[in-house]
Amino acid sequence: MAGRKNPDIIVIVSDSLRQDHVSYYAGQDSPAPTPHIDALLKEGVAFDNMYPEGLPTIPVRTEWVTGNGTLTGRSWQPLADTDVTAAEILRREGYLTALITDVYHYFKPGQNFHRGYHEWQWIRGQEYDACRTTPPRKRRLEDHWKETFPAAWRGPVQIVCQNLDEARLARDFPCYRTFETAADWLRRNRGQSQPVFLWVETFDPHEPWTPPAEFDTFKDPAYRGKDFILPPGGEAAAYFSPEEIKRIRSLYAGEVAYVDAMVGEFVKALKENGRYESSLIFFLSDHGHPLADHGKFLKGPDRLHSELLKVPFGFKLPGGEYGGRRLTRIAQFPDVLPTLLDAAGLGNNTFDMQGGSLLPLVRGEVEMVRKAAVSGYHKGQDRCIRNEKWSLVLRPEGQPDELYDLEKDPRETRNLIEAHRETALELKAHFGAAYTGASRPVKGLQGSFEVADTAATGDLNAQKRESKKN
Repeated sequence: MAGRKNPDIIVIVSDSLRQDHVSYYAGQDSPAPTPHIDALLKEGVAFDNMYPEGLPTIPVRTEWVTGNGTLTGRSWQPLADTDVTAAEILRREGYLTALITDVYHYFKPGQNFHRGYHEWQWIRGQEYDACRTTPPRKRRLEDHWKETFPAAWRGPVQIVCQNLDEARLARDFPCYRTFETAADWLRRNRGQSQPVFLWVETFDPHEPWTPPAEFDTFKDPAYRGKDFILPPGGEAAAYFSPEEIKRIRSLYAGEVAYVDAMVGEFVKALKENGRYESSLIFFLSDHGHPLADHGKFLKGPDRLHSELLKVPFGFKLPGGEYGGRRLTRIAQFPDVLPTLLDAAGLGNNTFDMQGGSLLPLVRGEVEMVRKAAVSGYHKGQDRCIRNEKWSLVLRPEGQPDELYDLEKDPRETRNLIEAHRETALELKAHFGAAYTGASRPVKGLQGSFEVADTAATGDLNAQKRESKKN
């Protein structure tokens, strides 16, 4: 491996991982310890404020693999023929490319997210990926069901019970098989002379929340109720008691601990195969997950708070350069691919990308790369605009907008928009009507007032560049 021009590149993704459940960020307040993820972040450069632009699963991954935003122009849709992806770029640059994942959305007909990989493997059985037809015997639907749940929810819960009927220990679940398959790929390709690009991704801790028995250690010992592994997304209090909500949260914490252990095993395999020290390694998640923090479970366009938007993100440079740095500046997912290519010495492939490399920020060459972040669902009306201190949530007509001081109120419990309207105006002005809605007012609790949108029409890429520090 000595003398290589370009480093091996490893991307590790954990779906739906909240930042406040990673102990690197949350410390002793973390609901579950995550020593292996912590170690990876500590040895690299970690970011406190990396945000998705367009949500959820597929739009986020489009941002990751193309370096372009999706909020204004891309919904949940396949890669276009004209998209140029990370795997395609790196393959052309001489990399051996592989995708190993249990995220079944990648492989739905026509999605094309495996394009550009020499090898790809799909681990079956996550969420609604029905891979068993045998009726469940050990994991009964009734053990995870309430008659107050929507009738349409019965089918999804039944699929989960069938998929995971025999699963109890870590090795029985897709997450284990995903990382073990990735480790096996490393072993099989140890003698390759060309650099490798390996993308390994697990759907956990995405719901359903079914942590293996050895990681389901965070519940109240006095709890005697059912385990609601797939709660509906409506008002949590309409379905669950406080004790049941607490139990659901403990199931999520168990999933996080499980993912952390599997990340640890995979990092161990990287070291054993000589692909750790000299590699460029990214760790990230697509979004977090509401756990009734603001009254609801599951993600959705109306839940644009930190529990959904704040994710763990960091990367280890070859040789540990700049290791141990933690940055609070704003970044967004379109910046991931430009950063990866720049760090690999291939930054001349980023010319047409809307995102920008974060390495100038890491090296202290610039003070910031973005003044603010914008997040939302392409087909949703709600939007969130935030900087390091403030978060503005723009709501549909008839609902008051929200403004939170993230430093003093990280749980976003006190709406300060009445007292800080000018701050809301300043935040909103970073993005034009293409992102926030034409002629949309900022609405206080007692009324509303119009805001003149900057660049309400025109080139969207120009608006993106305007939102960054020149």
